[in-house]
Amino acid sequence: MDTTQRHRTPMPAPADQVSPNHQPPPTGLASHRFPLDPWRLVETEHSADDLGYTETLFGVGNGYLGMRANPEEGRDAHTHGTYINGFHETWEIQHAENAFGFAKVGQTIVNVPDAKLIKLYVDDEPFIVSQADLDSYERSIDFRTGVLERNIVWRTPGGKRVRIRSTRMVSMAERHLAVMTFEVTMLDATAPVVISSQLLNRQDGVDEYHVPDASLGEGEEQHDPRQARQFDHRVLQPTSQLDESGDDGLGTVVLGYTCTNSAMTLACGASHHVGSTSPFSVETTVDADLAKTVVQVNAEPDKPIVITKFVSYHTSTGVPCEELTERCVRTIQRAHETGVDVLLDEQRAELDAFWAAADIEIDGDDSAQQAIRWNLFQLAQASRRTQEQGIAAKGVTAGGYDGHYFWDTEVYVVPFLAYTDPVAARKLLRFRWSMLDAARRRARIMSEAGALYPWRTINGEEASAYYAAGTAQYHINAAVVFALARYLDATGDVDFLADEGSEILVETARLWADLGFYANGHGNTFHIHRVTGPDEYTTVVNDNCYTNIMARFNLRYAARTVRFLAQWNPTAFESLQRRTELELDELDAWDAAADAMYIPFDEEREVHPQDTAFLDLEPWDWEGTPAEKYPLLLNFHPLVIYRHQVLKQADVVLAMYLRSDHFSDEQKLRNFDFYDPITTGDSSLSACVQGIVAAQVGHDDLAFDYFRRALYLDLCDLHANTADGVHIASSGGVWAGIVHGFAGMVETGKALKFAPRLPESWTATRFTITRHGSTMRVELTADGAELTVLDGPGVPIVDGDEHLVVTPDAPYRVASVRR
Repeated sequence: MDTTQRHRTPMPAPADQVSPNHQPPPTGLASHRFPLDPWRLVETEHSADDLGYTETLFGVGNGYLGMRANPEEGRDAHTHGTYINGFHETWEIQHAENAFGFAKVGQTIVNVPDAKLIKLYVDDEPFIVSQADLDSYERSIDFRTGVLERNIVWRTPGGKRVRIRSTRMVSMAERHLAVMTFEVTMLDATAPVVISSQLLNRQDGVDEYHVPDASLGEGEEQHDPRQARQFDHRVLQPTSQLDESGDDGLGTVVLGYTCTNSAMTLACGASHHVGSTSPFSVETTVDADLAKTVVQVNAEPDKPIVITKFVSYHTSTGVPCEELTERCVRTIQRAHETGVDVLLDEQRAELDAFWAAADIEIDGDDSAQQAIRWNLFQLAQASRRTQEQGIAAKGVTAGGYDGHYFWDTEVYVVPFLAYTDPVAARKLLRFRWSMLDAARRRARIMSEAGALYPWRTINGEEASAYYAAGTAQYHINAAVVFALARYLDATGDVDFLADEGSEILVETARLWADLGFYANGHGNTFHIHRVTGPDEYTTVVNDNCYTNIMARFNLRYAARTVRFLAQWNPTAFESLQRRTELELDELDAWDAAADAMYIPFDEEREVHPQDTAFLDLEPWDWEGTPAEKYPLLLNFHPLVIYRHQVLKQADVVLAMYLRSDHFSDEQKLRNFDFYDPITTGDSSLSACVQGIVAAQVGHDDLAFDYFRRALYLDLCDLHANTADGVHIASSGGVWAGIVHGFAGMVETGKALKFAPRLPESWTATRFTITRHGSTMRVELTADGAELTVLDGPGVPIVDGDEHLVVTPDAPYRVASVRR
């Protein structure tokens, strides 16, 4: 039954309105400071004016452990940041006016003890990079090795020249390990050199060397909800210390802590190797918040002093610190025995495998090539070693958004992983499955059946204090199912479906069936009221178009897939019934609700209203809103925004991207042309999706502009908050911009479709995808796309009315659709 609803509502035409989205996009980094390199991000000039920005850009991580790119000396920093996925403190949410069902306990990622510190003194003069007289400076992060390297020649206050070379690597092969080197060479004179390597917990005091971000005025307060919460209590309580240093001053030291409220436990350890042909001495001291190894050398010219530092972090929700300490010791001992060279080889092998599956090559745009690889590298650093934990909005690059997991992962990151690293995608889905009991409890609190996944969380409990833009975003249920469907389409992993996946499907579908209702008690139309879509500038509305479309998908997919399970694996189906008390007539009810789902449509404008009241709202005054008033959420009361036709991101455009086949080409074009001018792009999730759909509707130049906004979102600090961490979902959107936008790839569940449209300024672009165990290369040129299966069985595709299979010995070319 066609339940697309048509109504006539007068509304102003937005064609002459201009949002900030339509300012010229960036073209790349400043080459005088960041010279182009296709496989590295390189900095040749140090600046203390944007420390937070560069700390994020040059950070290293592996999905579990992340280290910001603070200089080793520790004196200059926006945030001395080291973060561990899921390691958090809890705190009581203080509501000005409480109500039943409001989130009670907040969760915030903890900035753990800092092992990056290696301070240098020459002639008892400290090296401070922002104050030093530098003959040369270069810092780089290599996307192929995952190693941050810095090379400096320092002219000391006494006129002596010192070469300083340091490296930092968070291992992608060993989840709990980081390795650093610090090499000092006197170039033309003898001098006493002191190197103080530290493991420091800053929780109990102020860092006297902290340099405030130059973008903030003195005494200026932050009211940005995207930033991490500042704790008002000591978070890490010292629990244990271990000092295994021997007479030579070398050995493993470990500090252990317990979080005050969450009771999570942490152990962090370090051990050193000193290489020098000059005489040296070593002394190690350990107390509750500081473990320090001091190396003193009478350094001679051209005789390097090399400090190798092995670092390990282990965390738990309840394992005693003593056991975590033992784990740290074992990790470090194994690293010592393995040796730095082998560890670097293992790191390179991990990244070689990642790039073989995920690399995107661009011909004709060197800046875009570098930027694409930086974004893809961020996805690797966010996902490689999550081990069935989630991916936070900022990964492990900073504490932005309190380290919370959102629906971003499922919509923007899991699809990338499904086609490039399905093992990692499966782990993320298992993580959501592990949260199912908490989601069931949340549904009961909200008086609903099934399960309701939290909008923002670390431990599975809802942590959003502002329910209108938080709990009301029920659409996250459908996002989880979308990710599951994309993973199953890409892998065919029916074994996962038989257990965890089917349980997610049942409980999410139950939520929608209970949340919605039939108009007037009849079965003609099914409505969902008082929800918030992804666009947080319109909240608690009736029949949000995106939510209803995705709920319809969730219901239909759950019913169809569970029926498939009953036929394919009756034993697994019976187990599912026992675990969920599923009745077969529920499947019919889900299909009926999906068939009757109300999808708003305005007949006069021939567009899908974002919700039933959106077209009645007052237009936003674009001309009267100066640039400094963006993003709107930081400059206007929410009610002011809610009363206007203004979007943080376009729900309907996102729906057209995720459920492309459910809209006609004409509907896509009219919807896009209506919503694009009134979308601010204040959301980091906006530009990549606007670009993909712009490509689909034939706005080629606009599609490329939006793609560049997403591509340089963090690299050019377009939202002025890169200091708070990488926008991981936007990095996933960059991949999607090429694969689903310019290549036009659509997954039908049975086959792939392509509609290639290469940007005019590019000569070619190439990428690979993995589908059902096959690896297929896609090469876009001006006249179309060449599809070549590199290994594995054939890949089914649809080209117009033709259904065929691309095999290793039979490549296939799809013609360009550029208008």
